[in-house]
Amino acid sequence: MHLYSIFLKYPLICTDSRNCPAGSIFFALKGDNFNANAFALSALKKGCAYAVVDEAEYAIDNRFILVENVLKSLQQLATYHRKQLGTTIIGITGTNGKTTTKELIASVLSEKFNILFTQGNLNNHIGVPLTLLQLKPEHELAVIEMGANHPGDIKELAEIACPDFGIITNVGKAHLEGFGSFEGVMKTKAELYDYIYQFGENIFLNVGNTHLVEMARNSLIVEKMNPVKYALETHTESVLVEGKITDCSPFLEMECRTNTEKFGIKTQLIGSYNAENVLAAVTIGRFFGIAYQVIKSGLEKYTPNNNRSQLTITERNKLVVDAYNANPTSMRAAILNFAQMNVAAKTLILGDMLELGEYSDSEHQNVVDLLQQKGFSSVLLVGKDFLKTRNNYNCFKKVEDLVEWIDSHPIENQMVLIKGSRGIKLEKVLSKL
Repeated sequence: MHLYSIFLKYPLICTDSRNCPAGSIFFALKGDNFNANAFALSALKKGCAYAVVDEAEYAIDNRFILVENVLKSLQQLATYHRKQLGTTIIGITGTNGKTTTKELIASVLSEKFNILFTQGNLNNHIGVPLTLLQLKPEHELAVIEMGANHPGDIKELAEIACPDFGIITNVGKAHLEGFGSFEGVMKTKAELYDYIYQFGENIFLNVGNTHLVEMARNSLIVEKMNPVKYALETHTESVLVEGKITDCSPFLEMECRTNTEKFGIKTQLIGSYNAENVLAAVTIGRFFGIAYQVIKSGLEKYTPNNNRSQLTITERNKLVVDAYNANPTSMRAAILNFAQMNVAAKTLILGDMLELGEYSDSEHQNVVDLLQQKGFSSVLLVGKDFLKTRNNYNCFKKVEDLVEWIDSHPIENQMVLIKGSRGIKLEKVLSKL
């Protein structure tokens, strides 16, 4: 493959003509509102060694590599590179917690192995190949995150990454506008199981989650393989790792057990909903032969970031910041966890859950009903969807309106939960708290 031989000489990929490292290869991707073919020459002038384009008029000399489709070429190059190296790859997807779980798994595995793992949220049809193209011969394992908004997305990403092992953290109500229904979510996430059934080695299965068990059975994977199982609390099935929550005020603490060991973990994560994510990392660590003391060390040193399950202490309040994303499943889990916290003064700042389509009105009302059921009185809601709900709380159309309100109604000496979809931009309120 001509392109691969060039990549081996110039193994740095660039997709943004504003950032062109010397000796990189520029891939002229297209989007709904841009055509990077027009910037290929500029990328070369800024330092790129080659530019991959798919419109002949831009291929003016031998520094341009003309292909039929730039995106497909990027994906095919990544798959070819992945197969050439043969690195063991763990594919991970799920509705909630996949990024946190990926980070926890990476924190555990990196205690023993040289690993590569998805950075940030590069988990789509562009991010996955870009991650794979960072693989080097010294990498022993890779953890590749796969996100989905529509049916077929996970199938496509699995065929690009070719994972040997797979794990689905959970399934919930998210991106219903794209999936059409919760059943659509389950079917799409199960595409990872389908791929592993055909081409992979095994899956890591939370047998305490009935949806995941059903999906595994439907994929016939349990008939062909003996999944590596884990679960919270005592379970009827034989599991590699079992765990229970021992404390959550506010940081999650757990006890984990195998057939021969029992050990405690004190995490820096907020929320009982992270227990299964921690347990997944313990299970994968034990499967790959890492001693429990080392697993414990890897998990306890992990610090969440990017507004995911973070505890932030300011001069005025304590903040539980989970404003990276939100859907009905994760919102419910966050509210229930917050209700269990043993603190006197609580305030909730919640933003709209986006991309729910026809389910949006009912799901936002469900959240309000849960808040009222749990007896919360200090609640601030942000977004046009929450504005439509029946409630007695303070509602704001946009976050700027809330910021202005807080200026005249200061929030002090409170434990504050901040959760909403990224598009609501609740992080703008943090400086006021």
